Amino acid sequence: MATGAGPPARPVERHGTPRGGGARSKSVAPGLRRPSPSPARARPAADHDDSTDSCRVRVAIRLRPKNADELAHGADFDSCVELQPECKRLKLKKNNWISESYKFDEVFTENASQKRVYEVVAKPVVESVLEGYNGTVMAYGQTGTGKTYTVGRLGKDDPSERGIMVRALDHILSSISSETDRVAISYLQLYLESVQDLLAPDKANIPIAEDPKTGEVSLPGAAVVEINDLEHAFQLLQIIHLQRSSRVKEENGTSSPNGAHNIFPDDLPLVLKSKLLIVDLAGSERIDKSGSEGHMIEEAKFINLSLTSLGKCINALAENSPHIPTRDSKLTRILRDSFGGTARTSLVVTIGPSARHYSETSSTIMFGQRAMKIVNTIKLKEEVDYEILYKKMEREVDQLTSEMEREQKLRQREKMQLDKKLEESTLSLHDLRMTSNIQIELAQNIMSDLLIQNLEKEKRQLESAVKKLMQNLEEEKGQNNLLSEQIIHLGKLLNEKKQQQLQSLADTKVHEKEIGELLRQLEEERSCSAILKDRVTVLQQQLSDAQSSAQRSNRRIFQMQESMACELEKELSKVTEELTGQVQLLKEKISELISEKELVYGELKSAQEKVQQEIRQRQDLEDQIIMLKQYATDNCAEESKTSCRMVRSESGLGSAPFISKPGKLREALSGQKGTISKIFEEVGLPNVVSLLKSEELEVQIYAVKVVANLAAEDINQERIVEEGGLDALLSLLETSENTTIHRVTAGAVANLAMNGPNQGVIMNKGGARLLANVASKTDDPQTLRMVAGAIANLCGNEKLHLMLKQDGGIKALLGMYRTGHNDVIAQIARGIANFAKCESRVISQGHRKGRSLLIEDGVLTWMVANSTRFTASTRRHIELAFCHLAQNEDNTCDIIASGGIKELLRISRESSREDTRNLARKALNSNPAFLKEVQ
Repeated sequence: MATGAGPPARPVERHGTPRGGGARSKSVAPGLRRPSPSPARARPAADHDDSTDSCRVRVAIRLRPKNADELAHGADFDSCVELQPECKRLKLKKNNWISESYKFDEVFTENASQKRVYEVVAKPVVESVLEGYNGTVMAYGQTGTGKTYTVGRLGKDDPSERGIMVRALDHILSSISSETDRVAISYLQLYLESVQDLLAPDKANIPIAEDPKTGEVSLPGAAVVEINDLEHAFQLLQIIHLQRSSRVKEENGTSSPNGAHNIFPDDLPLVLKSKLLIVDLAGSERIDKSGSEGHMIEEAKFINLSLTSLGKCINALAENSPHIPTRDSKLTRILRDSFGGTARTSLVVTIGPSARHYSETSSTIMFGQRAMKIVNTIKLKEEVDYEILYKKMEREVDQLTSEMEREQKLRQREKMQLDKKLEESTLSLHDLRMTSNIQIELAQNIMSDLLIQNLEKEKRQLESAVKKLMQNLEEEKGQNNLLSEQIIHLGKLLNEKKQQQLQSLADTKVHEKEIGELLRQLEEERSCSAILKDRVTVLQQQLSDAQSSAQRSNRRIFQMQESMACELEKELSKVTEELTGQVQLLKEKISELISEKELVYGELKSAQEKVQQEIRQRQDLEDQIIMLKQYATDNCAEESKTSCRMVRSESGLGSAPFISKPGKLREALSGQKGTISKIFEEVGLPNVVSLLKSEELEVQIYAVKVVANLAAEDINQERIVEEGGLDALLSLLETSENTTIHRVTAGAVANLAMNGPNQGVIMNKGGARLLANVASKTDDPQTLRMVAGAIANLCGNEKLHLMLKQDGGIKALLGMYRTGHNDVIAQIARGIANFAKCESRVISQGHRKGRSLLIEDGVLTWMVANSTRFTASTRRHIELAFCHLAQNEDNTCDIIASGGIKELLRISRESSREDTRNLARKALNSNPAFLKEVQ
């Protein structure tokens, strides 16, 4: 399914999901998705047409030319219809006398061209669909009157024969932008009141759903296929024609992509959808004239029941009846929007000229006349594109989540910084307190030491002074004692002298003089003793003064200690106050951070629901990935068969096996692609590519399988390369040692190598060298088949031949022949054929000269030695490569020397393909050296 949007100037995208309606159908209806128009364009379709009945069902009648049976009769009365195209009238002749005239919006003669029918009937409806309105083009008439020719003719060989369906598709595809708009189709048939899907034959009896609010009818189970160009549409229609029942021309058909329009605010992504129903109704003849027998009678009954119900609805609408019996059949339910609804409708009524079918012709004309009375109310419908809205919301959630995480990290960082600052401040305060205490203790110790030293010094001085005084005092005491002893001795002597004098007073008057002298000495000694006592008193007074001075010094030191302690306490108090202020400021900042934290928590809580919703959505995607893994596990048995799709060739040499797959395998592949496409849309390519780098081997394997299957579609290849998928695949080839990784990765690279620009990117990134390295390390046939297929695709680009040879791609291709596996050899032969064909074309155009690069790597010798040993398909590739090498005259000597002349002769005679035989003969006849060797 493709996506589309309008020009960049328009802010609203237009998308739609086609839904089919009806069974037993052979018509195709494209669904268009374009950007929503501006409000000025969102007006009823009647404003776009100058005709006053622009909303009325427009009816045109077309007369079929006479067939061989009618021409055989040749009588004039056999024709019951007379056309008056200039008056847009028709006369229906019952006989030569009775006729009735009817007027239509357009009357086409039997010579009217398909182009004119389209431009008059369908082109206005298609243009209305391109503007955003629903449209219906319907063909009604008897079997054999040209309904299918008018509506469903493919005309692939003759464009002038194309019917309305093909021309409408061409008109739509040429009017839209291939880069932005989207077109998809459904193809349904209504058979026995059962809606069948011809795009998905396994779907039977698709239910019809009705919106209870809007009343819109849809078929949600119908398959929807997006188309990109007319060639794609032709391929689908041809496949559908092969699948249809042989009785398809007797069946009713509808197909409907839906569309609507509502006004929403400008900031929501809107989608404008329109649908075009192209309906080829079954024949309206009676059963007795249809030639039906057996089971076909039952089919005819259901057909007539559906057409009768449709006729009743048209009659009721033409008569403005309050009740419209749209529920009588599935056909009327599906076409409810076309008659009396919101679609612009054109009806082509086809009739035959033969009078034998007068009643059927008359009934058909009356059907058209009643349809002309129906007026539809045409409306636009806009809807919100929930997919884009979801992606937008997802991006916003991711952005908010990242911003929230970023803010949270900033808050945490700031908090950590503040905590760190607080811790540093606390440590600084503690250090300051410790330093202050240490300084105080140190100062106290210093002061104490100084005081103690001073006291000790003064004490020593006082002690020395006291000691001197004591020594002097002792000396004085000693002298006093000595004097006392002398006095005592003198007293004794005096007493003795007195006694002697008393005894001999009369005898010794001489001694009176000595006694007088002794008394004088005694007085002198007493005066000296008094002087010594005075000195002792002075020394005692000095000692007392020294003791009082020491006490005063102690008091002065104590006061100095108290004053210094007070000053230190004041400084400590001041520092403490400063630190307390800083702590208070930090507490206030912490309080502010706590409040901001609470605000952030509030924001986190408000965004938590969005994040939770995103988690649930991601969980759903993970569940789907698990389902994909389970599906891949169940289909491992078919992997080797389905992987041949990975090695398609641009030249088309390897595409036939894929087209001719059995039906069941094709259905399995279709289901697998549908599952992978669904997961791809929901998960997104970047997420899938990121899984390639997972550390889990199982996840890598399944991610590579998903990328390989996505790379099989051309539309995904460029995106895979842009998203880095190619780099991841080449990295896996280089680093992984797992055989499964090598096999699937080589297949993915092979699919990417089908795109010309990707081939150059692969070679520039060393892809050929990595593939050659893998080929040299493994003997697994499946892995070698994928590697050979990838190199074979690269061989199809002549600009890369020299680089491919230098990276060892050609030698690696030949080296894989060692396996002997037929599939590997087939890819080797295909690669050589691609290389030789492109090289021959470049040489013939004059862009390069010289021997073939294949011959330099020994390919020619290998082909001559093994050309007859392979299977028929492989042999055709070898023969084609040999013929292209023979076209280059610079290869003549090598071909003759290797015995290639015999091989050329064999190819010219025995090859299974005529073009190969002719190419071999041309090479032999155009080269004189070859002719000489043959002769």
